[in-house]
Amino acid sequence: MKTRYLLLMALIAALGHAQKDLPKDLPAYGKQPAVQPPTVTESKLPNGLTVWLAPQKGLPLVALRAVVLCGLACDPHDRPGISELLAGTLSQGTKSRTAKEIAEQIQAAGGDLQINADRDAIRIATSVLASRMESAADVISDVLRNASFPASEVAIAKRNLSDSLRLREAQPQFQANRALARALFGAGPYSVIAPTQESLAQMAVEDLQREFGRRFRPDQALIVAAGDFDVAQMMAILKEKLGTWQAGGGQPPAADANATGAPRHEVVFVARPNSVQTTLVLAAPGPLLRDPDYEAAGVANAIYGGSFTSRLVVNIREDKGYTYSPGSVFQVLRQAGIFRTQADVRNAVTGASLNEMMYELNRMVTTSPTDEELERGRRYLLGNEATSLQSRESVTGELSRLWVNGLGSQGLADYIRRVEATSLQDVDSVARKYFPASRMTIVAVGDETTIRQGLQPFGIALRPAAP
Repeated sequence: MKTRYLLLMALIAALGHAQKDLPKDLPAYGKQPAVQPPTVTESKLPNGLTVWLAPQKGLPLVALRAVVLCGLACDPHDRPGISELLAGTLSQGTKSRTAKEIAEQIQAAGGDLQINADRDAIRIATSVLASRMESAADVISDVLRNASFPASEVAIAKRNLSDSLRLREAQPQFQANRALARALFGAGPYSVIAPTQESLAQMAVEDLQREFGRRFRPDQALIVAAGDFDVAQMMAILKEKLGTWQAGGGQPPAADANATGAPRHEVVFVARPNSVQTTLVLAAPGPLLRDPDYEAAGVANAIYGGSFTSRLVVNIREDKGYTYSPGSVFQVLRQAGIFRTQADVRNAVTGASLNEMMYELNRMVTTSPTDEELERGRRYLLGNEATSLQSRESVTGELSRLWVNGLGSQGLADYIRRVEATSLQDVDSVARKYFPASRMTIVAVGDETTIRQGLQPFGIALRPAAP
């Protein structure tokens, strides 16, 4: 998925760079092809397990995804980031299978298990041959119900995660993400984006077993499948494998993950000695996925900085050459939205880059897009959606995202319809609501002297990030 995204962006970049040489009298856009979301059958088993099935004839492949609510935002206060270790050890042994047997059986079905945790959920995904989907479902069912966390496998996973964490902690992107999460969410659950070396060292097998028993329950889980299968046959398989799965005692876990107070308009910096560039991130609260203005915000973002032909990219990449890859995005969490702009810029233009980023944010507030910009923004989002829906793995990913955020499968059709209907007035409204530069918390990662000299003239409060 990530590789396809990077390739798509590279193609868009190449086309965008070439557009300056195109003739000025090109014909108008042709009719926008209709984007057809898949047909999804929604059901719920007696034990509370939600099942969404999207049959798609053609290639004899089936994408399967299991999602369990409550990720990093549900981690105990004394074990922040344990969801990452939980995800990394789920497939390392069950009551009846070793890690090797799990890997061999899923590979024999034509796939691999991909397990990850984010702030809202833990996800298990694979794509297998349609003829072997029952075998794959059997493995996923075993992992969901019977993960055993062998001590030897947990020790290996802890060492690997520690090494991975050291690598991430050395990257300015990760440093910016961690500082931003703390700036936006204070000490709240959404401030945790990864373990720390200290919390990881304290994690034990017993902690994993307790969290597994607390979180992995059918009334907090979704199974979604897309591909070449018969709905009745797939339902029969899932009922057989997961119909007797029962929740443990007690109430399901929940996280009050809202921000602890309004983020401030300030500069938070992370000193990175001898850095030759500055990572700048500007962020503020944005809409939830289920908010009625989410789609209009997406169109506005495509005009501002979310596509290669956007105002920000043309300004600080194409015209001024301050950075190679600026961009912006509306990120959604279950209980919070984040509007984020980022650019890695040369030290010498740190202040100038922030000036242009704030200028383009405020220009969205004060200057309505042209009809051309609006049409291009809508087409960009609809084209991305059409491309994404060609992949079964992407279909299960998008459907699970809807479910995690409290929406039904009709959310795909609603998204397409609302993007198509977005007007200039809608874009102006969300721009006034989300885009003013005065709303932004600014994170800067780089050489401290460069940051202070470049950003102090703006008169915005500047402080070091919390350790």
